[in-house]
Amino acid sequence: MEGITKEFPGVKALSNVQLKLYPGEVHALMGENGAGKSTLIKVLTGVYTFDEGSVTLEGKSIRVTNPLEAQNLGISTVYQEVNLCTNLSVVENIFIGREITKRGRLDWKEMTKQAKELLKTRLNLNIDVTKLLSSYSVAIQQMIAIARSLKVSAKVLILDEPTSSLDQNEVNQLFNVIRKLKQEGLAIVFVSHFLDQIYEITDRLTVLRNGTWIGEYKTNEIERLELVSKMIGKDLNELNSTEKGTSRNSFDKKKLFLQGKDISKKGKIAPFDIDIHEGEIVGLAGLLGSGRTELARLMFGADKADTGEIKINGSKSNLSSPKQAISNGIAFCSENRKTEGIIADLTIRENMILAMQGIQGWFKYIPKKRQIEIADEYIKLLNINPPNPEQLIKNLSGGNQQKVLLARWLITNPKLLILDEPTRGIDVGAKAEIQKLMLSLSKEGMSILFVSSEIEEVLRTCRKIAILRDHKKVSEIENDQQITQKDIMKAMAGG
Repeated sequence: MEGITKEFPGVKALSNVQLKLYPGEVHALMGENGAGKSTLIKVLTGVYTFDEGSVTLEGKSIRVTNPLEAQNLGISTVYQEVNLCTNLSVVENIFIGREITKRGRLDWKEMTKQAKELLKTRLNLNIDVTKLLSSYSVAIQQMIAIARSLKVSAKVLILDEPTSSLDQNEVNQLFNVIRKLKQEGLAIVFVSHFLDQIYEITDRLTVLRNGTWIGEYKTNEIERLELVSKMIGKDLNELNSTEKGTSRNSFDKKKLFLQGKDISKKGKIAPFDIDIHEGEIVGLAGLLGSGRTELARLMFGADKADTGEIKINGSKSNLSSPKQAISNGIAFCSENRKTEGIIADLTIRENMILAMQGIQGWFKYIPKKRQIEIADEYIKLLNINPPNPEQLIKNLSGGNQQKVLLARWLITNPKLLILDEPTRGIDVGAKAEIQKLMLSLSKEGMSILFVSSEIEEVLRTCRKIAILRDHKKVSEIENDQQITQKDIMKAMAGG
């Protein structure tokens, strides 16, 4: 891909960008959210058509106009958020659009056989392929999406944040598959914000920033700090200012905002206790499926607890619905921003004021002038890009969408902010901004319940850490200079 330029109304998403892929190589596409990675991938796969530039495949000029055409050319993509049909079976998802027929009828026996064989031999996954996709975890769904792409792709495989929903064993399993495909001569594009994974699996990388091409480098020849510096385009001291130890935010232990006792939900989370003081950041650490999200949803009333009681400011509260939680000053940012967060066809401004409008009531309409003032204030505060309140949120990068959702709840001035994986799938710079914002809010007295898969992030920001394993809270520790990632991992693994 050479000289690729792509414009949207009011936004120049790509400007003179290039990408070179070689057979038998894993190529990382790096950059902050909003750098243009997803747009470049969508241009390559025919979701978008480019305005300027050229694309050649095996020496021949191509201009892909739709994803099916890309697949027929041997270019397949697995996106960050699984785009499969959860109401269909696994075998239907793998063969959709290219079903096997026999005497004019669908050959279910052959498709089932091939689906099983594909999953077992390529991904070492032994599951019932006749069951609905919705009956499997997000991690399994991700692996099935990859399997579907393997069935199609013969030349280029694009993996957009493929490991964001996988645990370490599944990541290792995927990397074994990637190494095998690499040996078979496939060109693989690997997009990830996990630097460890980039340095483990990739051979070469391209860095984008603000829709422009910064450079192409061999992975083993560029140091991590240099890579981060090129991605964010600013001094690294700003990132390093949020160090372990700043997490020890001062708060008054006498001021207990929320106290949970024996809270549980059958099949989701075993009885647990939790105390959250005013201005305290409490972290939830644990492996995928440990029960962190389940606990967070109970605290917001998104799921109703079977047992236990919750006290807010010393008084018993019935948090059996999000509406009741909001009335008690509790806000919740879901990890699934696509289906539980953003309203894709509304603007940044409209998405921001939803919670505030809901609290005021639909008959007390917030004047548009006031809406614009609020949106401008939080766009500036959170450094949302592009800084246009009338831009549709679906045109923003994942990191900027996350910031809009944060703004939605900050506008309501909550007493407890529950953040479920707010930095998942976003870049280093945006992560640092969100972490600093959390510390700043805690100093102002806001309590935060923080769910994160990244232990380093939890250690950097949280004063107290609850560790979960197999849907149980197994430990709770005070974060001080003596606590290390190894200590947390031992508790998570049962060591």
